[in-house]
Amino acid sequence: MVPLRSSRDGDSPAMSGWKQAFTGWGLSWDGWFNNRRGEWWLMAQLALISCHLIPAWPNPGLFGIAWPAAAQIMGLITLTIGLGLAVQGFLTLGPSLSPLPDPKPGADLVTTGVYARCRHPLYRAVLVCSLGVVIALGSMLHLLLFLLLIKVLTGKARREERALLRELPSYADYMRTTAAIVAHCPGLDWRQLEAS
Repeated sequence: MVPLRSSRDGDSPAMSGWKQAFTGWGLSWDGWFNNRRGEWWLMAQLALISCHLIPAWPNPGLFGIAWPAAAQIMGLITLTIGLGLAVQGFLTLGPSLSPLPDPKPGADLVTTGVYARCRHPLYRAVLVCSLGVVIALGSMLHLLLFLLLIKVLTGKARREERALLRELPSYADYMRTTAAIVAHCPGLDWRQLEAS
């Protein structure tokens, strides 16, 4: 989900945001087969998110472990925080919302709100939600899903950034000064690699 916002004169932010947020994505049947706009990244992301609905496996009870209620509550709180972060990202992104890594044509770079602290706040939100499920369930399967989501979302983010650099050369400055997904976290913030 790329940090771009269309510039439309005369539209109120709420009106243009919600009208345009769900249009112009460029999804096509051909794209699902040839990955033209990064559809395979989206497919992998959606599959991993959907798998979070699977019950805990192995269930800690199989090993005689009663998963603590405090961990379950902490997991639900973490999941709720992730959902709140997602809402912030959606509202800030507005009409530039796209599930694909390729940016919408004719859009400007958004560097305000949650995008001032993180280049990919929606990916961060997905990871926080996934971590919340891991904590709440105590499931090795969900831990594996969390780790796979990290891999998929970092790959998708890097593809996005290559496309953004082609469309907006000013994106390079934003990359150097703003955390990728999670600030100062190895693998989730590659500002140091870009600076060298």
